[in-house]
Amino acid sequence: MKFDFEVVGKIGSMALIRKNENEIDYNVFSRIGAELRPGFIWVSSGAVEIGRVDYMKRMGRVLYGDKSDIMTDYAAQGQAILMSEYRRFIPPAYSMRQLLVEHTHFNDEEKRNHIKRFLLRCAAQNAIPIVNYNDPVSFEENRRWELDALRETNDHVVECVDNDETASVICMLVKSMYLVILTSADGIYRDAKNPSTLVGAVEGKNPDEVIAGIEALQQSCVGASRQESGGARAKLEFIKGPVRQGTTVIIAGGSAKLSDAIAGNCRRTIFRVR
Repeated sequence: MKFDFEVVGKIGSMALIRKNENEIDYNVFSRIGAELRPGFIWVSSGAVEIGRVDYMKRMGRVLYGDKSDIMTDYAAQGQAILMSEYRRFIPPAYSMRQLLVEHTHFNDEEKRNHIKRFLLRCAAQNAIPIVNYNDPVSFEENRRWELDALRETNDHVVECVDNDETASVICMLVKSMYLVILTSADGIYRDAKNPSTLVGAVEGKNPDEVIAGIEALQQSCVGASRQESGGARAKLEFIKGPVRQGTTVIIAGGSAKLSDAIAGNCRRTIFRVR
């Protein structure tokens, strides 16, 4: 099978934050940035959490008021910092380009193809795309109305509010060899509260067998790392599409190096056809 990209990677918000200290984890940015190269697409959450941390450091308090307004304000503040940190650690020989996406971009064929052409040009032009959902302009009430309207005429609607879904959709768009999701856990646990129940691999002789293993694993997945996240069950749902197209999917902890996650030199869960 021919793949257009080597890796689509994604990191969750909480993996970029030292939660107990309310501080950005610069070591994570350093570790990721050093390994990114052309042929990789990086999907990064974190704008809202980083914006919250930065606002608290400057003002000594959190924001109060309407939830959608707060999310918009934090995301707008955090987005600039997020990009600055990636630029600081990505090798200077490579260009870095930001791509902000919304659900409407993937539910429209012309916009979807426009994004694909952009991503392919990045690889050809020695540039690394950093992708994030465009939180500052896509507020919940308007998004819900748009999605409901789309469902009236489409059987399958992409939401992309969760960047796990964004990464999976992009992985299918460009046909990536690997999809690597870095999160606050070391992979998928059979018991969410017990790291010793880590599932090392879900494998099968064909995609259907792997997906059957995923669906069995979903039955024991509950909970999420933060309120807006769908948790492990949602991650497993989103990766079914990439698995169907032959992508090897890896879920590992945010402290892992990308190369170690792919090579199996750290704790992880891998989903693949044998």
